[in-house]
Amino acid sequence: MTDLWNGEPAPEWTSGPWSLELRDDEFADISYEGSVVLRSIRAVVRDRNWDTARLVVDRVDASGIALTLHVHSTGLGSDLRGIVRAEARGAGRLRVLTDLESASGFETNRTGLVALHPPALAGAAMDIRHPDGGVTRSRFPADISPHQPAFDIAGLSWSHDGVAVDVRFAGDVFEMEDQRNWTDASYKTYSRPLALPFPYALAADERVVQSIEISVSGTPTRAVEEPLTRVRLEEGPPLPAIAVSASTAPDPAPDFAPVGAAVLVELDLATRNWRAALDRAAASGLPLDVRFVLAEDDPAAIDQAALALRDLPVSRATAFPPTGPAQHVSDLSAIGHLRHALTEAGVEAEVVGGVRSHFTELNREHHRLPRGLDGIVFSSTPLFHSLSSAQLIESIAMQRLVANQGVRLAGGLPLHIGPISLRPHFNNAATSPPPMPEHDDLRDGYGPAPAEVADPRQSAPELAAWTIASAAAFAVPGVTTLAYFEEWGPRGLRTADGAALPALDAVEALAALAGEPGLRGDSPDGLVWALGARSADRDVVLVASLDRRARRVDIELPGGTVRRVELAPCTFTRV
Repeated sequence: MTDLWNGEPAPEWTSGPWSLELRDDEFADISYEGSVVLRSIRAVVRDRNWDTARLVVDRVDASGIALTLHVHSTGLGSDLRGIVRAEARGAGRLRVLTDLESASGFETNRTGLVALHPPALAGAAMDIRHPDGGVTRSRFPADISPHQPAFDIAGLSWSHDGVAVDVRFAGDVFEMEDQRNWTDASYKTYSRPLALPFPYALAADERVVQSIEISVSGTPTRAVEEPLTRVRLEEGPPLPAIAVSASTAPDPAPDFAPVGAAVLVELDLATRNWRAALDRAAASGLPLDVRFVLAEDDPAAIDQAALALRDLPVSRATAFPPTGPAQHVSDLSAIGHLRHALTEAGVEAEVVGGVRSHFTELNREHHRLPRGLDGIVFSSTPLFHSLSSAQLIESIAMQRLVANQGVRLAGGLPLHIGPISLRPHFNNAATSPPPMPEHDDLRDGYGPAPAEVADPRQSAPELAAWTIASAAAFAVPGVTTLAYFEEWGPRGLRTADGAALPALDAVEALAALAGEPGLRGDSPDGLVWALGARSADRDVVLVASLDRRARRVDIELPGGTVRRVELAPCTFTRV
Protein backbone atom coordinates (compact mmCIF):
# COMPACT_ATOMS: atom_id res chain seq x y z
CA MET A 1 0.00 0.00 0.00
CA THR A 2 1.20 3.51 -0.74
CA ASP A 3 1.94 6.14 1.90
CA LEU A 4 -0.46 8.44 0.06
CA TRP A 5 -3.33 6.12 0.99
CA ASN A 6 -2.15 4.54 4.19
CA GLY A 7 -0.13 7.28 5.87
CA GLU A 8 1.92 6.61 8.95
CA PRO A 9 0.76 3.76 11.22
CA ALA A 10 -1.29 5.12 14.10
CA PRO A 11 0.47 4.74 17.46
CA GLU A 12 -1.37 2.63 20.03
CA TRP A 13 -1.78 3.43 23.72
CA THR A 14 -2.64 0.74 26.23
CA SER A 15 -3.48 0.78 29.91
CA GLY A 16 -4.43 -2.58 31.40
CA PRO A 17 -7.43 -3.90 29.44
CA TRP A 18 -7.87 -0.58 27.63
CA SER A 19 -6.34 0.31 24.27
CA LEU A 20 -6.85 2.96 21.61
CA GLU A 21 -5.22 4.29 18.45
CA LEU A 22 -4.03 7.88 18.30
CA ARG A 23 -5.03 9.14 14.85
CA ASP A 24 -3.75 12.70 14.84
CA ASP A 25 -6.06 14.46 17.35
CA GLU A 26 -8.50 11.54 17.64
CA PHE A 27 -8.72 8.70 20.17
CA ALA A 28 -9.89 5.96 17.78
CA ASP A 29 -11.10 2.38 18.26
CA ILE A 30 -11.35 2.65 22.04
CA SER A 31 -11.26 -1.00 23.07
CA TYR A 32 -11.71 -3.08 26.21
CA GLU A 33 -9.85 -6.42 26.15
CA GLY A 34 -9.59 -6.10 22.37
CA SER A 35 -13.30 -5.38 21.76
CA VAL A 36 -14.18 -1.94 20.35
CA VAL A 37 -16.43 -0.06 22.79
CA LEU A 38 -16.44 3.33 21.03
CA ARG A 39 -15.25 4.09 17.53
CA SER A 40 -13.81 7.42 18.56
CA ILE A 41 -13.71 10.33 20.94
CA ARG A 42 -12.27 13.65 19.82
CA ALA A 43 -12.57 17.36 20.48
CA VAL A 44 -13.91 19.40 17.57
CA VAL A 45 -13.97 23.13 16.81
CA ARG A 46 -16.51 24.09 14.14
CA ASP A 47 -17.20 27.56 12.79
CA ARG A 48 -20.52 29.14 11.83
CA ASN A 49 -20.55 27.25 8.48
CA TRP A 50 -19.88 23.86 10.16
CA ASP A 51 -16.36 23.86 8.74
CA THR A 52 -13.89 22.21 11.12
CA ALA A 53 -10.82 24.04 12.35
CA ARG A 54 -7.72 21.91 12.51
CA LEU A 55 -6.68 20.81 15.98
CA VAL A 56 -2.89 20.72 16.00
CA VAL A 57 -1.20 18.37 18.46
CA ASP A 58 1.78 20.27 19.91
CA ARG A 59 2.91 17.60 22.37
CA VAL A 60 1.91 14.12 23.50
CA ASP A 61 2.50 12.96 27.08
CA ALA A 62 1.96 9.24 27.60
CA SER A 63 2.15 7.03 30.68
CA GLY A 64 0.65 3.77 31.79
CA ILE A 65 -2.44 5.53 33.12
CA ALA A 66 -2.94 8.59 30.90
CA LEU A 67 -2.47 9.89 27.37
CA THR A 68 -2.51 13.70 27.11
CA LEU A 69 -2.60 15.76 23.92
CA HIS A 70 -1.56 19.40 24.19
CA VAL A 71 -3.41 21.06 21.33
CA HIS A 72 -4.27 24.34 19.66
CA SER A 73 -6.79 25.10 16.93
CA THR A 74 -5.88 26.83 13.71
CA GLY A 75 -7.88 28.33 10.88
CA LEU A 76 -11.42 29.70 10.43
CA GLY A 77 -10.72 32.48 12.92
CA SER A 78 -10.37 30.13 15.88
CA ASP A 79 -7.65 30.29 18.54
CA LEU A 80 -8.28 27.70 21.24
CA ARG A 81 -5.57 26.03 23.32
CA GLY A 82 -5.61 23.30 25.92
CA ILE A 83 -5.63 19.53 26.35
CA VAL A 84 -7.47 16.39 25.39
CA ARG A 85 -6.71 13.51 27.76
CA ALA A 86 -7.60 9.84 28.15
CA GLU A 87 -7.03 8.39 31.60
CA ALA A 88 -7.64 4.92 32.98
CA ARG A 89 -9.49 5.03 36.29
CA GLY A 90 -9.50 1.36 37.22
CA ALA A 91 -9.79 -1.89 35.29
CA GLY A 92 -13.23 -1.13 33.87
CA ARG A 93 -13.24 2.69 33.65
CA LEU A 94 -11.78 5.14 31.15
CA ARG A 95 -12.30 8.91 31.18
CA VAL A 96 -11.71 11.29 28.29
CA LEU A 97 -11.75 15.01 28.99
CA THR A 98 -11.00 18.24 27.21
CA ASP A 99 -10.16 21.66 28.58
CA LEU A 100 -9.86 24.30 25.87
CA GLU A 101 -9.55 28.06 26.31
CA SER A 102 -10.38 30.53 23.56
CA ALA A 103 -7.79 33.30 23.24
CA SER A 104 -10.24 35.51 21.35
CA GLY A 105 -13.91 35.79 20.55
CA PHE A 106 -15.09 33.08 18.16
CA GLU A 107 -18.46 32.25 16.61
CA THR A 108 -18.97 28.49 16.64
CA ASN A 109 -21.70 25.98 15.89
CA ARG A 110 -20.01 23.31 18.02
CA THR A 111 -16.92 23.19 20.19
CA GLY A 112 -16.38 20.23 22.49
CA LEU A 113 -16.22 16.44 22.61
CA VAL A 114 -17.96 14.04 20.25
CA ALA A 115 -18.19 10.27 20.68
CA LEU A 116 -18.77 7.78 17.87
CA HIS A 117 -20.56 4.48 18.48
CA PRO A 118 -19.92 1.45 16.21
CA PRO A 119 -22.56 0.60 13.57
CA ALA A 120 -22.65 -2.99 14.87
CA LEU A 121 -24.95 -1.60 17.60
CA ALA A 122 -27.78 -1.23 15.05
CA GLY A 123 -30.96 -2.46 16.72
CA ALA A 124 -29.34 -2.91 20.15
CA ALA A 125 -31.28 -1.75 23.21
CA MET A 126 -30.00 1.39 24.93
CA ASP A 127 -30.99 3.32 28.04
CA ILE A 128 -30.82 7.10 27.77
CA ARG A 129 -30.29 8.93 31.07
CA HIS A 130 -31.34 12.56 31.20
CA PRO A 131 -29.98 15.46 33.28
CA ASP A 132 -33.10 15.37 35.50
CA GLY A 133 -32.46 11.72 36.41
CA GLY A 134 -35.12 10.25 34.14
CA VAL A 135 -34.41 7.26 31.90
CA THR A 136 -35.77 6.54 28.42
CA ARG A 137 -35.52 3.00 27.07
CA SER A 138 -34.79 2.98 23.36
CA ARG A 139 -32.67 1.32 20.67
CA PHE A 140 -29.89 2.27 18.33
CA PRO A 141 -31.75 2.66 15.01
CA ALA A 142 -31.66 -0.31 12.65
CA ASP A 143 -32.80 1.71 9.62
CA ILE A 144 -30.87 4.93 9.11
CA SER A 145 -32.67 7.49 11.26
CA PRO A 146 -33.42 10.77 9.48
CA HIS A 147 -33.45 12.68 12.75
CA GLN A 148 -31.76 12.44 16.13
CA PRO A 149 -32.57 9.08 17.81
CA ALA A 150 -31.67 10.37 21.29
CA PHE A 151 -31.99 13.79 22.95
CA ASP A 152 -31.14 15.41 26.28
CA ILE A 153 -28.39 12.93 27.09
CA ALA A 154 -26.45 12.77 30.36
CA GLY A 155 -25.61 9.08 29.98
CA LEU A 156 -26.08 6.03 27.76
CA SER A 157 -26.03 2.31 28.57
CA TRP A 158 -26.06 -0.71 26.28
CA SER A 159 -24.78 -4.28 25.97
CA HIS A 160 -23.08 -5.88 22.97
CA ASP A 161 -20.93 -8.97 22.36
CA GLY A 162 -20.83 -9.92 26.04
CA VAL A 163 -19.91 -6.45 27.31
CA ALA A 164 -22.13 -4.04 29.26
CA VAL A 165 -21.19 -0.40 28.62
CA ASP A 166 -22.17 2.72 30.57
CA VAL A 167 -21.12 6.17 29.33
CA ARG A 168 -21.53 9.41 31.26
CA PHE A 169 -21.31 12.85 29.67
CA ALA A 170 -20.45 16.03 31.59
CA GLY A 171 -19.92 19.70 30.76
CA ASP A 172 -22.93 20.12 28.50
CA VAL A 173 -26.14 18.42 27.37
CA PHE A 174 -25.56 15.91 24.57
CA GLU A 175 -27.68 14.36 21.83
CA MET A 176 -27.19 11.72 19.13
CA GLU A 177 -27.41 11.62 15.35
CA ASP A 178 -27.16 8.72 12.91
CA GLN A 179 -24.01 9.42 10.91
CA ARG A 180 -24.74 6.53 8.56
CA ASN A 181 -26.78 9.18 6.71
CA TRP A 182 -23.43 10.53 5.46
CA THR A 183 -21.99 6.98 5.00
CA ASP A 184 -19.99 7.34 8.22
CA ALA A 185 -19.74 4.03 10.06
CA SER A 186 -21.07 5.40 13.34
CA TYR A 187 -23.72 6.96 15.49
CA LYS A 188 -22.46 10.27 16.94
CA THR A 189 -23.17 11.66 20.39
CA TYR A 190 -22.25 15.34 20.51
CA SER A 191 -22.87 18.46 22.52
CA ARG A 192 -24.71 21.43 22.17
CA PRO A 193 -28.24 20.42 21.16
CA LEU A 194 -29.17 21.62 17.68
CA ALA A 195 -32.43 23.02 19.05
CA LEU A 196 -30.37 25.76 20.69
CA PRO A 197 -29.43 28.80 18.58
CA PHE A 198 -26.26 28.60 16.50
CA PRO A 199 -23.78 29.99 15.89
CA TYR A 200 -23.07 30.97 19.46
CA ALA A 201 -20.19 33.08 20.77
CA LEU A 202 -17.17 31.91 22.71
CA ALA A 203 -15.79 34.93 24.53
CA ALA A 204 -12.10 35.69 24.87
CA ASP A 205 -10.64 33.64 27.75
CA GLU A 206 -13.77 31.42 27.91
CA ARG A 207 -13.08 27.75 28.64
CA VAL A 208 -14.80 24.67 27.25
CA VAL A 209 -14.51 21.82 29.77
CA GLN A 210 -16.21 18.50 29.01
CA SER A 211 -15.70 14.83 29.85
CA ILE A 212 -16.91 11.40 28.75
CA GLU A 213 -16.50 8.53 31.22
CA ILE A 214 -16.81 4.91 30.07
CA SER A 215 -17.52 2.01 32.45
CA VAL A 216 -17.39 -1.58 31.19
CA SER A 217 -18.17 -4.98 32.68
CA GLY A 218 -18.26 -8.48 31.26
CA THR A 219 -16.02 -10.47 28.94
CA PRO A 220 -16.01 -9.71 25.20
CA THR A 221 -17.01 -12.46 22.78
CA ARG A 222 -14.05 -13.46 20.64
CA ALA A 223 -14.58 -13.55 16.88
CA VAL A 224 -13.07 -16.47 14.98
CA GLU A 225 -11.03 -15.33 11.99
CA GLU A 226 -11.45 -17.48 8.88
CA PRO A 227 -8.34 -18.00 6.70
CA LEU A 228 -10.43 -18.04 3.50
CA THR A 229 -13.05 -15.48 2.48
CA ARG A 230 -16.13 -16.57 0.54
CA VAL A 231 -18.40 -14.20 -1.39
CA ARG A 232 -21.62 -15.67 -2.78
CA LEU A 233 -23.09 -13.88 -5.81
CA GLU A 234 -26.67 -14.11 -7.02
CA GLU A 235 -28.10 -13.21 -10.43
CA GLY A 236 -30.34 -10.17 -10.61
CA PRO A 237 -31.42 -7.15 -12.68
CA PRO A 238 -29.03 -5.30 -15.00
CA LEU A 239 -26.13 -3.42 -13.44
CA PRO A 240 -26.30 0.39 -13.22
CA ALA A 241 -25.06 2.68 -15.95
CA ILE A 242 -21.79 4.42 -15.09
CA ALA A 243 -21.57 8.19 -15.49
CA VAL A 244 -18.85 10.76 -14.83
CA SER A 245 -19.20 14.38 -13.71
CA ALA A 246 -17.96 17.22 -15.86
CA SER A 247 -14.70 18.70 -14.65
CA THR A 248 -14.85 21.76 -12.40
CA ALA A 249 -11.12 22.51 -12.86
CA PRO A 250 -9.77 25.65 -14.55
CA ASP A 251 -9.25 25.73 -18.31
CA PRO A 252 -7.65 24.58 -20.53
CA ALA A 253 -9.24 21.17 -20.90
CA PRO A 254 -7.03 18.31 -22.13
CA ASP A 255 -7.84 15.96 -24.99
CA PHE A 256 -9.30 12.70 -23.72
CA ALA A 257 -11.63 9.88 -24.71
CA PRO A 258 -15.02 10.01 -22.97
CA VAL A 259 -15.91 7.18 -20.59
CA GLY A 260 -19.26 6.03 -19.29
CA ALA A 261 -22.84 6.45 -20.41
CA ALA A 262 -23.44 10.08 -19.45
CA VAL A 263 -21.87 13.27 -18.11
CA LEU A 264 -23.39 14.82 -14.99
CA VAL A 265 -23.18 18.61 -14.79
CA GLU A 266 -24.43 20.95 -12.08
CA LEU A 267 -25.22 24.47 -13.27
CA ASP A 268 -25.73 27.29 -10.79
CA LEU A 269 -27.85 29.77 -12.73
CA ALA A 270 -26.81 32.62 -10.43
CA THR A 271 -23.25 32.38 -11.76
CA ARG A 272 -22.07 34.14 -14.89
CA ASN A 273 -20.16 31.15 -16.32
CA TRP A 274 -22.81 28.43 -16.26
CA ARG A 275 -23.04 28.49 -20.07
CA ALA A 276 -19.31 27.80 -20.34
CA ALA A 277 -19.73 24.93 -17.89
CA LEU A 278 -22.54 23.49 -20.01
CA ASP A 279 -20.42 23.77 -23.16
CA ARG A 280 -17.60 21.89 -21.45
CA ALA A 281 -19.93 19.10 -20.32
CA ALA A 282 -21.45 18.81 -23.80
CA ALA A 283 -18.05 18.54 -25.49
CA SER A 284 -17.90 14.80 -24.76
CA GLY A 285 -20.93 14.15 -26.96
CA LEU A 286 -22.40 11.89 -24.27
CA PRO A 287 -25.94 12.30 -22.91
CA LEU A 288 -26.18 14.91 -20.16
CA ASP A 289 -27.56 14.59 -16.65
CA VAL A 290 -28.24 18.26 -15.81
CA ARG A 291 -28.75 19.55 -12.26
CA PHE A 292 -29.86 23.21 -12.15
CA VAL A 293 -29.43 25.40 -9.08
CA LEU A 294 -32.09 28.04 -9.58
CA ALA A 295 -31.25 31.75 -9.48
CA GLU A 296 -33.17 33.24 -6.59
CA ASP A 297 -32.96 36.80 -7.96
CA ASP A 298 -33.70 35.82 -11.57
CA PRO A 299 -36.61 33.37 -11.89
CA ALA A 300 -36.48 33.63 -15.69
CA ALA A 301 -32.93 32.23 -15.80
CA ILE A 302 -34.33 28.67 -15.91
CA ASP A 303 -36.11 29.55 -19.16
CA GLN A 304 -32.85 30.65 -20.76
CA ALA A 305 -31.11 27.56 -19.39
CA ALA A 306 -33.73 25.26 -20.90
CA LEU A 307 -33.26 26.95 -24.27
CA ALA A 308 -29.53 26.26 -23.99
CA LEU A 309 -30.34 22.53 -23.79
CA ARG A 310 -32.42 22.52 -26.98
CA ASP A 311 -29.85 20.98 -29.32
CA LEU A 312 -28.06 18.82 -26.75
CA PRO A 313 -28.54 15.13 -25.86
CA VAL A 314 -30.15 15.55 -22.43
CA SER A 315 -31.08 12.32 -20.69
CA ARG A 316 -32.48 13.81 -17.47
CA ALA A 317 -32.73 17.09 -15.59
CA THR A 318 -33.72 18.43 -12.20
CA ALA A 319 -33.66 21.73 -10.31
CA PHE A 320 -32.97 22.82 -6.73
CA PRO A 321 -33.80 26.08 -4.93
CA PRO A 322 -30.70 27.64 -3.36
CA THR A 323 -32.44 28.92 -0.21
CA GLY A 324 -35.63 28.60 1.76
CA PRO A 325 -37.31 25.69 3.53
CA ALA A 326 -36.67 23.40 0.54
CA GLN A 327 -33.05 24.49 0.12
CA HIS A 328 -31.20 22.01 -2.14
CA VAL A 329 -34.37 19.87 -2.45
CA SER A 330 -36.30 19.65 -5.72
CA ASP A 331 -39.71 20.55 -4.38
CA LEU A 332 -42.97 21.08 -6.27
CA SER A 333 -42.13 24.71 -7.10
CA ALA A 334 -38.65 23.97 -8.48
CA ILE A 335 -39.87 21.02 -10.56
CA GLY A 336 -42.83 23.06 -11.80
CA HIS A 337 -40.55 25.83 -13.06
CA LEU A 338 -38.28 23.26 -14.70
CA ARG A 339 -41.09 21.39 -16.44
CA HIS A 340 -42.55 24.61 -17.82
CA ALA A 341 -39.15 25.79 -19.07
CA LEU A 342 -38.36 22.47 -20.77
CA THR A 343 -41.79 22.36 -22.43
CA GLU A 344 -41.48 25.93 -23.71
CA ALA A 345 -38.00 25.18 -25.05
CA GLY A 346 -39.12 21.95 -26.71
CA VAL A 347 -36.63 19.85 -24.74
CA GLU A 348 -37.60 16.26 -24.07
CA ALA A 349 -35.86 14.73 -21.05
CA GLU A 350 -36.67 12.75 -17.96
CA VAL A 351 -37.49 15.04 -15.06
CA VAL A 352 -36.00 13.63 -11.87
CA GLY A 353 -36.01 14.95 -8.33
CA GLY A 354 -34.27 14.53 -5.05
CA VAL A 355 -31.54 16.41 -3.25
CA ARG A 356 -28.41 18.22 -4.32
CA SER A 357 -26.51 16.92 -1.32
CA HIS A 358 -26.26 13.76 0.76
CA PHE A 359 -28.66 10.91 1.40
CA THR A 360 -29.22 12.68 4.73
CA GLU A 361 -31.40 15.31 3.10
CA LEU A 362 -33.30 12.74 1.02
CA ASN A 363 -33.96 10.78 4.20
CA ARG A 364 -35.24 13.91 5.95
CA GLU A 365 -36.95 15.80 3.13
CA HIS A 366 -38.31 13.20 0.68
CA HIS A 367 -41.85 14.31 1.62
CA ARG A 368 -41.18 17.54 -0.31
CA LEU A 369 -40.69 15.72 -3.62
CA PRO A 370 -43.62 16.09 -6.04
CA ARG A 371 -45.40 13.21 -7.69
CA GLY A 372 -44.83 12.24 -11.30
CA LEU A 373 -41.02 12.24 -11.21
CA ASP A 374 -39.04 9.96 -13.52
CA GLY A 375 -36.37 9.15 -10.94
CA ILE A 376 -34.70 10.11 -7.66
CA VAL A 377 -31.20 11.60 -7.18
CA PHE A 378 -28.73 12.28 -4.38
CA SER A 379 -24.96 12.68 -4.11
CA SER A 380 -22.47 10.88 -1.88
CA THR A 381 -19.10 11.56 -0.32
CA PRO A 382 -17.25 9.45 2.25
CA LEU A 383 -15.16 12.34 3.59
CA PHE A 384 -17.66 14.67 5.21
CA HIS A 385 -16.93 14.37 8.94
CA SER A 386 -13.46 12.83 8.71
CA LEU A 387 -10.63 12.81 6.15
CA SER A 388 -8.97 9.56 7.24
CA SER A 389 -8.39 6.58 4.95
CA ALA A 390 -10.05 4.48 7.64
CA GLN A 391 -13.19 6.55 7.07
CA LEU A 392 -12.90 5.97 3.33
CA ILE A 393 -12.83 2.20 3.81
CA GLU A 394 -15.52 2.06 6.50
CA SER A 395 -17.90 4.09 4.35
CA ILE A 396 -18.33 1.27 1.84
CA ALA A 397 -20.55 -0.92 4.03
CA MET A 398 -22.59 2.18 4.87
CA GLN A 399 -23.04 2.85 1.15
CA ARG A 400 -24.86 -0.48 0.92
CA LEU A 401 -27.22 0.60 3.72
CA VAL A 402 -27.81 3.98 2.05
CA ALA A 403 -28.51 2.35 -1.34
CA ASN A 404 -31.03 -0.09 0.09
CA GLN A 405 -32.85 2.60 2.05
CA GLY A 406 -32.69 4.99 -0.90
CA VAL A 407 -34.34 2.39 -3.13
CA ARG A 408 -37.14 2.00 -0.58
CA LEU A 409 -37.64 5.78 -0.43
CA ALA A 410 -37.70 5.92 -4.24
CA GLY A 411 -40.75 3.65 -4.17
CA GLY A 412 -40.08 1.95 -7.49
CA LEU A 413 -38.59 4.93 -9.30
CA PRO A 414 -35.06 4.60 -10.74
CA LEU A 415 -32.40 5.80 -8.29
CA HIS A 416 -29.45 7.80 -9.67
CA ILE A 417 -26.57 8.19 -7.19
CA GLY A 418 -24.05 10.90 -7.93
CA PRO A 419 -21.97 12.87 -8.03
CA ILE A 420 -19.89 10.43 -5.98
CA SER A 421 -16.73 12.26 -4.93
CA LEU A 422 -14.14 11.88 -2.20
CA ARG A 423 -14.98 15.27 -0.71
CA PRO A 424 -18.26 17.23 -0.94
CA HIS A 425 -18.86 19.04 -4.21
CA PHE A 426 -20.42 21.91 -2.23
CA ASN A 427 -21.05 22.88 1.39
CA ASN A 428 -24.75 22.30 1.96
CA ALA A 429 -24.44 23.39 5.62
CA ALA A 430 -22.92 26.81 4.90
CA THR A 431 -24.73 29.79 6.38
CA SER A 432 -23.00 32.30 4.10
CA PRO A 433 -23.18 32.27 0.28
CA PRO A 434 -20.24 30.91 -1.74
CA PRO A 435 -18.06 33.32 -3.75
CA MET A 436 -19.27 33.98 -7.27
CA PRO A 437 -17.01 33.65 -10.34
CA GLU A 438 -15.56 36.84 -11.75
CA HIS A 439 -15.53 35.74 -15.39
CA ASP A 440 -17.84 34.30 -18.03
CA ASP A 441 -15.34 31.59 -18.93
CA LEU A 442 -13.76 28.76 -16.94
CA ARG A 443 -10.28 30.22 -16.41
CA ASP A 444 -10.90 29.81 -12.64
CA GLY A 445 -12.97 26.64 -12.94
CA TYR A 446 -16.58 26.64 -11.80
CA GLY A 447 -18.91 25.61 -9.03
CA PRO A 448 -19.26 26.62 -5.38
CA ALA A 449 -17.10 23.78 -4.09
CA PRO A 450 -15.31 24.32 -0.77
CA ALA A 451 -11.73 25.52 -0.90
CA GLU A 452 -10.23 22.13 -0.01
CA VAL A 453 -12.05 20.04 -2.59
CA ALA A 454 -9.09 18.15 -4.00
CA ASP A 455 -8.08 15.10 -2.02
CA PRO A 456 -4.53 13.80 -2.58
CA ARG A 457 -5.84 10.21 -2.64
CA GLN A 458 -7.58 10.96 -5.94
CA SER A 459 -4.37 9.79 -7.64
CA ALA A 460 -3.71 6.84 -5.31
CA PRO A 461 -3.61 3.33 -6.84
CA GLU A 462 -5.83 2.14 -3.99
CA LEU A 463 -8.68 4.37 -5.17
CA ALA A 464 -9.30 1.92 -8.03
CA ALA A 465 -10.10 -0.87 -5.55
CA TRP A 466 -12.19 1.55 -3.49
CA THR A 467 -14.23 2.45 -6.58
CA ILE A 468 -14.96 -1.20 -7.41
CA ALA A 469 -15.95 -1.87 -3.79
CA SER A 470 -18.13 1.25 -3.75
CA ALA A 471 -19.95 0.18 -6.92
CA ALA A 472 -20.48 -3.31 -5.48
CA ALA A 473 -22.03 -1.73 -2.39
CA PHE A 474 -24.16 0.85 -4.18
CA ALA A 475 -25.36 -1.27 -7.13
CA VAL A 476 -28.36 -2.89 -5.47
CA PRO A 477 -31.45 -3.59 -7.59
CA GLY A 478 -33.25 -0.30 -8.13
CA VAL A 479 -30.09 1.77 -8.55
CA THR A 480 -29.97 2.81 -12.20
CA THR A 481 -26.92 5.11 -12.41
CA LEU A 482 -23.69 5.62 -10.48
CA ALA A 483 -21.69 8.78 -11.32
CA TYR A 484 -18.06 8.63 -10.15
CA PHE A 485 -15.62 11.54 -9.91
CA GLU A 486 -14.95 14.10 -12.67
CA GLU A 487 -13.65 13.67 -16.20
CA TRP A 488 -10.30 15.34 -15.42
CA GLY A 489 -8.59 17.65 -12.94
CA PRO A 490 -7.86 17.40 -9.20
CA ARG A 491 -11.16 15.55 -8.61
CA GLY A 492 -10.96 13.56 -11.81
CA LEU A 493 -10.14 10.29 -13.50
CA ARG A 494 -7.33 12.06 -15.35
CA THR A 495 -4.92 14.81 -14.47
CA ALA A 496 -5.29 18.33 -15.87
CA ASP A 497 -2.99 17.34 -18.75
CA GLY A 498 -5.07 14.26 -19.57
CA ALA A 499 -2.90 11.53 -18.02
CA ALA A 500 -4.93 8.58 -16.78
CA LEU A 501 -5.19 7.98 -13.02
CA PRO A 502 -5.68 4.53 -11.47
CA ALA A 503 -9.39 5.09 -10.75
CA LEU A 504 -9.99 5.35 -14.52
CA ASP A 505 -9.26 1.62 -14.88
CA ALA A 506 -11.94 0.86 -12.30
CA VAL A 507 -14.55 3.13 -13.92
CA GLU A 508 -13.86 1.65 -17.35
CA ALA A 509 -14.18 -1.87 -15.93
CA LEU A 510 -17.53 -0.97 -14.35
CA ALA A 511 -18.74 0.75 -17.52
CA ALA A 512 -17.98 -2.43 -19.52
CA LEU A 513 -20.42 -4.40 -17.32
CA ALA A 514 -23.19 -1.78 -17.20
CA GLY A 515 -26.58 -2.97 -18.43
CA GLU A 516 -25.67 -6.66 -18.24
CA PRO A 517 -27.56 -9.05 -15.89
CA GLY A 518 -25.94 -8.43 -12.55
CA LEU A 519 -24.16 -10.73 -10.13
CA ARG A 520 -24.40 -9.21 -6.66
CA GLY A 521 -23.56 -10.28 -3.13
CA ASP A 522 -22.79 -9.17 0.38
CA SER A 523 -19.33 -8.51 1.78
CA PRO A 524 -18.38 -10.90 4.58
CA ASP A 525 -16.43 -8.22 6.47
CA GLY A 526 -16.80 -4.85 4.76
CA LEU A 527 -13.31 -5.18 3.25
CA VAL A 528 -13.79 -7.65 0.38
CA TRP A 529 -16.44 -6.87 -2.24
CA ALA A 530 -17.43 -8.40 -5.57
CA LEU A 531 -19.69 -7.41 -8.46
CA GLY A 532 -20.21 -9.25 -11.73
CA ALA A 533 -22.16 -9.56 -14.95
CA ARG A 534 -23.61 -12.62 -16.66
CA SER A 535 -23.41 -12.90 -20.42
CA ALA A 536 -23.86 -15.67 -22.99
CA ASP A 537 -20.09 -16.13 -23.24
CA ARG A 538 -18.97 -16.14 -19.61
CA ASP A 539 -19.45 -14.53 -16.23
CA VAL A 540 -17.13 -11.59 -15.50
CA VAL A 541 -16.55 -10.66 -11.86
CA LEU A 542 -14.68 -7.68 -10.39
CA VAL A 543 -13.27 -8.43 -6.94
CA ALA A 544 -11.79 -5.74 -4.67
CA SER A 545 -10.06 -5.90 -1.32
CA LEU A 546 -9.55 -2.87 0.93
CA ASP A 547 -7.65 -4.87 3.51
CA ARG A 548 -4.10 -3.99 4.58
CA ARG A 549 -3.11 -7.65 4.17
CA ALA A 550 -3.29 -10.08 1.26
CA ARG A 551 -6.54 -12.03 0.99
CA ARG A 552 -7.61 -15.37 -0.51
CA VAL A 553 -11.17 -15.12 -1.78
CA ASP A 554 -13.56 -17.74 -3.16
CA ILE A 555 -16.25 -16.29 -5.45
CA GLU A 556 -19.28 -18.58 -5.56
CA LEU A 557 -21.33 -18.04 -8.73
CA PRO A 558 -24.96 -19.03 -9.31
CA GLY A 559 -25.01 -22.76 -9.97
CA GLY A 560 -22.21 -23.49 -7.52
CA THR A 561 -19.11 -22.71 -9.60
CA VAL A 562 -16.30 -21.33 -7.42
CA ARG A 563 -13.44 -19.11 -8.59
CA ARG A 564 -10.54 -18.52 -6.25
CA VAL A 565 -8.54 -15.30 -6.37
CA GLU A 566 -5.51 -13.97 -4.49
CA LEU A 567 -5.67 -10.23 -3.80
CA ALA A 568 -2.81 -8.01 -2.72
CA PRO A 569 -3.67 -5.26 -0.21
CA CYS A 570 -6.05 -2.61 -1.59
CA THR A 571 -6.28 -3.93 -5.14
CA PHE A 572 -8.94 -5.26 -7.48
CA THR A 573 -8.93 -7.87 -10.22
CA ARG A 574 -11.15 -9.32 -12.94
CA VAL A 575 -12.00 -13.04 -12.76
